[in-house]
Amino acid sequence: MAKILIMYDSRTGNTEKMAFAVAEGAKQVKKIEVIVKKVDDASLEDLCNSDGIIMGSPTYYGQMSGKLKTFIDKTFKIHGKLEGKIGGAFTSSGGTATGAETTLLGILETMLVHGMIVQGRHDDKHFGAASVEGSTEKDVEYCRELGKRVATLVVKLKT
Repeated sequence: MAKILIMYDSRTGNTEKMAFAVAEGAKQVKKIEVIVKKVDDASLEDLCNSDGIIMGSPTYYGQMSGKLKTFIDKTFKIHGKLEGKIGGAFTSSGGTATGAETTLLGILETMLVHGMIVQGRHDDKHFGAASVEGSTEKDVEYCRELGKRVATLVVKLKT
């Protein structure tokens, strides 16, 4: 069994809703165990023990939340141990043109620094899933697709 960690921060519940939709998508793939944790409950060991890591955050001033950034800043302690793991990102924002893409890229940049493989998308939502002012059913579907795409890549590379 391959393991995917979905780690998120959420203040209003929008990003949390997205996290569980990402988990639903990942669970559609056989041979995947999915763990969903708030950033407050996650540990560096959780990252090391996962084959795939999908991080989510609300967008604050075009960036990830302080809680997620603080957690990521601690990953210097495990630098080199995340190489080859599969990554993905999602975010919720308060409006259009408010920094969702820069938030996603900020999360993905940290994954790339760790040597992770990032799951992108060619047709739409290139950098991950994003919602604006709460999640519509279409946003939730993008989250499910993100989870399924990352899980599928994890299984392909693990076998």
